[in-house]
Amino acid sequence: MKTLVILSHPSIGESGSQQFLIQSVNDHNHVTLHHLEREYPDGIIDVKKEQNLLLQHDRIIFQFPFYWYSSPPLLKHWQDEVLTEHFAYGYRGDKLHGKEFGLVLIIGVGEKEYESGGQEGFSISELTKPFQAVAKKTGMTYLKPFSIFQFAYKTEEEKMELLIAYQQYLSLKEADSLKAKEEWMLKQLEELSYDKIPVDEAPFIIDEAISMLEDNRLELDELRLHIDHYAD
Repeated sequence: MKTLVILSHPSIGESGSQQFLIQSVNDHNHVTLHHLEREYPDGIIDVKKEQNLLLQHDRIIFQFPFYWYSSPPLLKHWQDEVLTEHFAYGYRGDKLHGKEFGLVLIIGVGEKEYESGGQEGFSISELTKPFQAVAKKTGMTYLKPFSIFQFAYKTEEEKMELLIAYQQYLSLKEADSLKAKEEWMLKQLEELSYDKIPVDEAPFIIDEAISMLEDNRLELDELRLHIDHYAD
């Protein structure tokens, strides 16, 4: 599976969250990072080039700071120019059918503000309805948004957890599947080169982590069998 991350941020060099995420993207995971403001500083979109990029990928991700409950202006302009009739919708406009469409949102306030009783008054799901409508109109499968709240206040441990979740959101075929996430983590651990970790105990730590993940999966599978048995 190939993923296209369409990134929009007018001052990306000043964004700690975007720089953090960008550094984790690499071709090894079949992810293409496409920064609109860098590609089109004059705002003139190469429509054919953008449409070809879309055709070459299976999962399309819009990544942007959540400005006033919407995206930066260049991303909106991109949608107006690129998602044309007879390509993305309308007669023979089925070029995006079957692809996946998701959002990576950088949000400056706390998550609780978008929950019931929060100051924002609306949930992220409600505020992203226009993007859900885009997915429906173009025949794409809409993924639950990957929302990052108050990045600047996260601890180093939280940032590492975020990094793993972000990479999984971009590359996993089943982004919400616990089993798929476990298998992805196992693969990453197994491919990790011991000699790049300056800790004598690193091989033992990695092997232990792999063993724990495999044991947890066995326990979950056994629990499912018991649940299915009682359900029958």
